[in-house]
Order: sequence, then structure tokens, then C-alpha cells
Amino acid sequence: MWSKLTVDMNNLTVSKEPFDKELEGLGGRSLIARYMINNVPPSCDPLGRENQLIVCTSVFAGTKVTTAHRLSIGGKSPLTGGIKESNSGGYAAYQLAGQGIKMIAVKDLPREQGLWILHIDSAGNASLEDASAFRGVNNYDFVEKIHEKYGDKAATISIGAGGERLYKSASVQISEFGSGHPSRAAARGGLGALMGSKGLKAIVVENPDERYKVEYADEEKFEELCREFNKLVAEGAKMDPFHNIGTISTIEATANNGVLPVDNFSGKLFKDYREVGANKFMENLASRGGKNKLSCQPGCVVQCSNCYNDKEGNYLTSGFEYETIAIMGPNCHISDLDAIAKMDRICDNLGVDTIEAGNAVAVCMETGKINWGDAKAALSLLDEMEQGTEFGKIMGDGCEAVGKHLGCFRIPVVKHQSLPGYDPRNTKGTGITYATCPQGADHTAGLTMGRAFDDAGRSAQAYASNKLQVAICFSDSMMCLFAFSHAAANLPLLSGLMAAMYGGEPDFGKIAEMGVKTLLTERAYNRMAGMTAEDDRLPEFFYKERSAATGSKFDINDYELEVLFDF
Repeated sequence: MWSKLTVDMNNLTVSKEPFDKELEGLGGRSLIARYMINNVPPSCDPLGRENQLIVCTSVFAGTKVTTAHRLSIGGKSPLTGGIKESNSGGYAAYQLAGQGIKMIAVKDLPREQGLWILHIDSAGNASLEDASAFRGVNNYDFVEKIHEKYGDKAATISIGAGGERLYKSASVQISEFGSGHPSRAAARGGLGALMGSKGLKAIVVENPDERYKVEYADEEKFEELCREFNKLVAEGAKMDPFHNIGTISTIEATANNGVLPVDNFSGKLFKDYREVGANKFMENLASRGGKNKLSCQPGCVVQCSNCYNDKEGNYLTSGFEYETIAIMGPNCHISDLDAIAKMDRICDNLGVDTIEAGNAVAVCMETGKINWGDAKAALSLLDEMEQGTEFGKIMGDGCEAVGKHLGCFRIPVVKHQSLPGYDPRNTKGTGITYATCPQGADHTAGLTMGRAFDDAGRSAQAYASNKLQVAICFSDSMMCLFAFSHAAANLPLLSGLMAAMYGGEPDFGKIAEMGVKTLLTERAYNRMAGMTAEDDRLPEFFYKERSAATGSKFDINDYELEVLFDF
């Protein structure tokens, strides 16, 4: 059966035990919500003894279901002060599943200042090793040294100096399948700071001598449904711009309708969007030896990842995504794709969230600290964050910290977490998701853009956000959202897979219930942590300022937000 590792940082011990029976059938976001409500006091200090760092795999981990090897990181967020689950692709979940490990819980704080690596060797033995030699070493150099020691099949889950310094925007970086680059990020909510507070530099998972064999209620039926599911996703991906280009293709979908954020969510249009769009990206890949259609985890048929090189053909960054490009590009009035790629590399290396960093830069531009569109100055601000200067530390604490320090009125945050790359005045269902999601402003929690209604209108927006937030909760428990989107037309397949793996009759109602329960559990946790209905609101300027592109305001009233989850 699956195992759980409990890491006690106070005693510096690691114990392996059977995975909790009450958590069977859960994974990712649903597992973290259930575990936290029972084991992590909502009133705890996010950087204190009672908080726990939770690392877990998905419902279908260890199987051949495409994209089933997402890795979820959880805990009470140092940024939002509420419950947090942040998930990512990469190689680590696949290797954890191969070791038969479903979950890792890291508890307490070290008695003395120090830094450790949780090392899981090829035989499945887990131990804490001294990592003081790696203090201050950022993610790219760290991973290179780990691969020199343990081989390139070792997967890493690591923090850079951002996490060690307890920056509230600190990310946890996961090494990518194939390349090994630490470019996949569990970025949101400052979970890198939580990992840093535990004195945990990294989790290193070696390639197992023998892969764990998953137990099935009906293995033959599971394999049959798995083949059908993977074929469905693969067929859908063939025409998907995310597969054929990458998520940067979203730029063309948001640039002309006011959804793409420009100049700190001013509502303007960005006339130079093509300079940071799909065609420019593909031209640069072709002329510099870069690649797209890459898998960030084994068995992925969506293959939305990429490798982006500089003008000399040298590796610059990978997993170069729409959110980073939108927030560090048009939202800062920057149209230099190479400069944005450099910013992405700095953030991955230091271990900070590109969305927080990009929005912090935009706030600096709005307040006149640097000029709009000045890519060189933007890179200098990120360098300050890397060097740990006085202002760099403020940058490390995210957009809201920078906005308050500089006296900015227009600070685009919900629950202290900055908005991703969609202006909520022109995709109002997404705005409702931003406002009400227990995780803080989060596009992956229920992006409604492109649905069958007027994005800038009010009709059906709350309904769409509600249904999508439920669906994303169980998607985040099972697989990558991009694979799920292609399977959404045949959701009964999921209930068949669940039944064949865990037993019982196929019942999609159980899967929907997983989503509803997860949302309600997260909301209950946040209420016990001190959040109120006032935390489920967008910043005031979205209600008062009209988008210059469309004339639209965010006009969803408080009552609609308050009853959204009255299921």
C-alpha cells in the first residue's frame, strides 16, 4: 500500500508509515484540504511550529493516466494567511510514486539554525542530510550539484535564496522531466517561505531500484479506460494551441478584448502585443534552436512545455508561460520577449513567484519608481531581490508589500495575493473566481474566459465560476488542468477510472462531491483563520474605474459573491 513520510524537523527524524486510510481516494488539492482541516490549526503562525509543509501526489499517481503526476504543495500560506495548495508539473511526483510515497508531512521547526535535505535513495530509504554547504545557493546551481552527486534521474523539489530568506512570494521549484531544469514552480502563496522556515532546502528523490506497483480494484478495467482516456486527451491536444505553440498563444486571445492586463491593470490595450505573442515566440524558437511540444512529466500527451534560448542559442529558460509573459510584459508595458525570459529565469533561480514579482514591478512603474516599459530597470529590481537589498526584501514579500511601501492606491490583490493575467472587468466570471477562491486570486481555480456568453457582461458569470471552481477542485486532485479540459466532454470516464482503481460502482456524483467538499473545507479553514466576507472582494478600483478598452467595470454585487457557494 501507499506510504506516508513524516519529517520531524525538531528531532530531525523521518518515519515511514502506511498512508492514512481516511485519505484513501484523495490526492492533490482534496487531500491537502482534508489533511489540513484535521491537522493544521487555522490560527497558527504560517512560519511557526504548528504549520506543516505538505507534499503529495494525485489520485491517479503511479498509473498511466496522462498528466497524473502533478505535484501538490500545501500548508497555511505565509502570503494569504489562509489555506494553500499550489501544484506543478515536473519529475518529482513521478519519482515519488515510483517509491510508493503518496504524501510527505514536514512538521515543527529545527531546534537550532540549520539547513537540511530530505534524501530518498534508490532503495526507498529516507533521511535528513546536512545541507549547510548549499545555503544561499539558488535553484539552477543546486540542481546541477545534486545531479552530479545522484545522477540526472534524481528529481528535486527545492527552494532558492528567496525561500531561505522567507520571502512571502517564495516558490518551490520542481525539476522538469528530461532536462532536469528547476523551471516548474509551485509558485503561489509563499510556500517556499514555509519550506524555508522548516530549514528544508530540498527533497531529493532518486530513481527507484524497483517501481512501486499500484493496487487496483480492477486492473484490467482500469487499463482499458486509461487507454480510452489518454486517446481522448491526445486527440484533443492535436488542435490545441497549447500543444502546437504553448500557453503563450493566449496572448492573441486576450490582447484585443481588454482581458490582457496592461500597465498595472489599467484597462488599456497594448498595441505591441505581437512582440510578446505566439508568432514572435515561434520565430525565436526556430532561429535559436529552442523547442516546444515538450513534456514536463513522463507520459504527458498535451506537451505544452518549451525550452527558450537567447540570441546566441544558449539556454535561457523553460516552461515559459502566458502568465509570466502577460504580467511581466504588457502589464509592465514591456515588449521585449527576451527581457521577460530573463526575468523568468531570475525568478525560477531565486525561487519566487513570477506573478507576484511582475505585479510588484508594475506597481513600481505606476508610482514612478521606474518608468513604464523600462526592461533594464525592471531587471535591476529583480536583481535587488536576488541580492537581498532593503527594497529587494520588500519586493520579495510581493505586490501588496511594495504597493503599501510606495503609497500606491491601485494594488491588484485578493487575500494579499496578486492577480494573474486576466483583467476581471472584461472576464467577470474570472473576476468572481479571483474574489471568492479560498486560495486567493487564482486563474487556475476557474477561468471563465471563452465560455458561451459575453465575458464583459453579467449574465451567467456566477454560475460559470461556481461550476468551474468545483470542477477545478477535483481536476487539481487528479491531473493537469490542460488534460482535464480535453476530457471534460466525457466526465463519466473519470468515475469509471476511480471505481476501477479504488472500488465501488462508477458514480460521477462522488467526484463532484469531492470538488464541493474541498471548496467548502477550504472556506471553513479560512473562516477559522480569521477571514471574512470582506476578503472575498476585488480591489476597489476594479469596481470604480472603467476599462478603457471596453468601458466595462466589475459590477458583480456583494450578494452574488456571498451566496456563490450556497450549494
